[in-house]
Amino acid sequence: MTNKSKTNIENEEEAVTYKNDGNAAFKAENWEEAVKWYSKAISVGEKHKELPVFYKNRAAAYLKLEKYEAALEDCTESLRIAPKDPKALFRRAQAYEALKKFEEAYKDATDLFKEDPTNKSVQPMLQRLHQIVQERVAQNAKTSTKVNQMMELAFDMGNPVDKRRSGANNLLVLAKEEVGADMIFKAGGILKIASVTKIEKDPEIYCNMIRLVGALCEGSVDRTKVVLRELGVPWFLHVLDHKHEERVTTAQYCLQTIINSLSGMENKPESKPKKELCQQNQKEIDTLLTCLVYTITDRTISGSARDAIMELLTRNVHYTALEWAERLVEIRGLQRLLEVCSELEEYKYESAMDITSSSRTIASVCLARIYENMYYDEARKRFGEQIDEYIKDKLLDPDMESKVRVTVAITSLLSGPLDVGNQIIARDGILQMILAMATTDDELQQRVACECIVAAASKKDKAKALCAQGVDILKNLYKCKNDNIRVRALVGLCKLGSYGGQDAAIRPFADGATSKLAEACRRFLIKPGKDRDIRRWAADGLAYLTLDAEVKEKLIEDKAAIHALIDLARSGDQSCLYGVVTTFVNLVNAYEKQEIVPEMIELAKFAKHHIPEEHELDDSDFINKRITILANEGITGALCALAKTESHNSQELIARVLNAVCSLQELRGKVVQDGGVKALLRLALEGTEKGKRHASQALARIGITINPEVAFVGQRSLDVIRPLLNLLAQDCTALENFEALMALTNLAAMNESVRQRIVKEQGMSKVEIYLMEDHLYLTRAAAQCICNLVMSDEVVKMFEKPNDRVKFLALLCEEEDEDTAKASAGALAMLTSVSKICCAKILEVSTWLQVLHTLIANPSPEVQHRGVVVILNMINAGEDIAQKLFETDIMELLSGLSQLPDDTRSKAREIAQQCLTAAERYNIIEKSENAEVPNVFEEAARIEEIEG
Repeated sequence: MTNKSKTNIENEEEAVTYKNDGNAAFKAENWEEAVKWYSKAISVGEKHKELPVFYKNRAAAYLKLEKYEAALEDCTESLRIAPKDPKALFRRAQAYEALKKFEEAYKDATDLFKEDPTNKSVQPMLQRLHQIVQERVAQNAKTSTKVNQMMELAFDMGNPVDKRRSGANNLLVLAKEEVGADMIFKAGGILKIASVTKIEKDPEIYCNMIRLVGALCEGSVDRTKVVLRELGVPWFLHVLDHKHEERVTTAQYCLQTIINSLSGMENKPESKPKKELCQQNQKEIDTLLTCLVYTITDRTISGSARDAIMELLTRNVHYTALEWAERLVEIRGLQRLLEVCSELEEYKYESAMDITSSSRTIASVCLARIYENMYYDEARKRFGEQIDEYIKDKLLDPDMESKVRVTVAITSLLSGPLDVGNQIIARDGILQMILAMATTDDELQQRVACECIVAAASKKDKAKALCAQGVDILKNLYKCKNDNIRVRALVGLCKLGSYGGQDAAIRPFADGATSKLAEACRRFLIKPGKDRDIRRWAADGLAYLTLDAEVKEKLIEDKAAIHALIDLARSGDQSCLYGVVTTFVNLVNAYEKQEIVPEMIELAKFAKHHIPEEHELDDSDFINKRITILANEGITGALCALAKTESHNSQELIARVLNAVCSLQELRGKVVQDGGVKALLRLALEGTEKGKRHASQALARIGITINPEVAFVGQRSLDVIRPLLNLLAQDCTALENFEALMALTNLAAMNESVRQRIVKEQGMSKVEIYLMEDHLYLTRAAAQCICNLVMSDEVVKMFEKPNDRVKFLALLCEEEDEDTAKASAGALAMLTSVSKICCAKILEVSTWLQVLHTLIANPSPEVQHRGVVVILNMINAGEDIAQKLFETDIMELLSGLSQLPDDTRSKAREIAQQCLTAAERYNIIEKSENAEVPNVFEEAARIEEIEG
């Protein structure tokens, strides 16, 4: 035998071993493990006679994991090798049906029925699919008529505007269904849209046409490619190039939808691309990216369009999205972003770019996001080299304009990728150049230098260095007559004077200086006629000064200043973001607090180290008063306007403030009323880990206090589940764990869809961990949550499997805490009412008799009632289980309970009597006249739902 033959035989044997391991994992319901083994079998058994079996077995595991596309591919491969195989056909039909490809599913089911007419599994599927397909044929006929009518209305320019608007709206509704989208597409909808948008004057119709393009592309790679080919990327850039906010936003959303279709992402924060799809559509994705990057510095487009393009790039450079960061550096996108950063209103030529007040901030955030995704030294080196190249080119130009522009660009770097900005400012001559510009008589140089000094004082060590060199310069600039320069100098002084943070013992400036600076900022903030830029800088100054508790108290009493801050936030201007939100964070004390251990204080005193001191105006009463004032003045709506930012750090600040508002129970309804839930859902799923935790905790607090049907309307009741489950992580605090469990308890009482989503997100295992916690409140909350979850058939099946779940609940019934015992007994009552297996499992607990004794003799009437229902269910579960109960003293105890005169135990007494009546069937006790067999299901239904 040749070595080659030996190797083939070994591979075949190995493949069978892997298949058997996969089968074992499948039987144990370990689907992921099964997929792994079947994949190994496929890789080593490429020529094995059982290769079709390997594929269809892996397909079965994929079906269990709800990975229907993968199951479909495996079944197709199995059928390619072994045509008409019944199991492969059946599984492919299941996959098609799950993907809502009903016609294809029906064809496979029909083929299977022809091959195996006696197959009982396919018959109900065939009947179900036949009905669906017939209904779809009828529905398609109706849809086709509607599509034709609406296309005539919308695309005929001779029709009245109101009719054309109605037609465009209806087409958009039709396009959201796959059938409607396909019909519009095949009816030449794309070319008609291209023609209409050339001459359309009505903004509403125009926006709906853009939305229609997005709807046709959504979820369809084939249609998306045709759209790109027929319309071309320039068409999208043209519709984006406008100053009408709704049109720009609509076009941006449409472009993101196209990117999503090509990459397999969805318009959800946690969505991730599919690598295979990205590889297949690499050419189209790269073309889109390149066009967007080159358009950043297009001198002909509007500032709003430029902002929208930079936001698109920011959203997609992250490693969890399209990983565009390195490619963007390759095609020299950093220089283009720096060009935007260095753009100034004062230098307006024919070739100047149109920018908005948010443009530089958005470009700075984009640069920061790209730098975050430079994960290895070589990538960061290339990033730094491109920045260096830009800075050097500008500095080599002797013209003062170049030096001004480079200073503005450095300011943006200090606001974005801080490490890169700090490296540049630390180079010989750079800081000196900026300080020299600040001392000139040219107001523009003074202004940009002042901005750069403010940005450079971002860390204590920098602040100390600048204190030595920059304070006198800033004081002189503050004496300037130009308010634009004065306010910037003021912010510089505020920033340098605030590096003691909330530590009341550190005062870098003389006593009273902080209050004077705050008063100066306030005057700029509320002075009538001042432009937004000056007010924004005043807010930046307060962001630093409000670390001082006395400044906080004075500011919160100043309604004019608070209104000015909230108005700035409501504008949605991204350049106002930092100052306004940081001021709010300071006012509500939502910043990171360092935990001070008493032993460490004593050690610090001994070592003569400085100990941070908390100001008396920062105790909880003052903080709660400030939170209440801000909430009543409408802070939630203002923060929602700013929450659209792509800056993760800013998102965290917003989440901190909203969480602080939600910490007060009486304010949670106001947060819901002002639209805070939508913003919090986004903040809970993207951004920094701390930001996500704060947003999730705010949602949990809302879910505890307010009826979830009101707080989380429609789809939001499902979307909120993942953030809440994330708070059950072991590294979260006990308070976060507790609040999440309470909110999940209330959600689980809503409906079956919510309960199924909790199960699907692995919620049961995450909740159950806390049944074992040595923490009364966590154990109680977990038991209450499970009590509501067991209303789901899926959860009942989980309890029926070989595990200790029933045992844990039974043991918790003996807890001294009444609420824990009540929830555990309630869960057992519901489980035993629908599952004989769960009834039998109670008898597997070594101390089951002691548990039942505790329930019957429980001092709590409600626990006792639930416990007796459990016994009634066990008696009715069958003679084998009932007999074990009758062999004990349970019936004597129940007989005694049934005669108790205590009216508070009337429910338990009634059920005890029903237990005795049920026992008569087994001739254990003498049957009484007119005895009725109780309806166990009615009794179970009487058990109240647990609410948090």
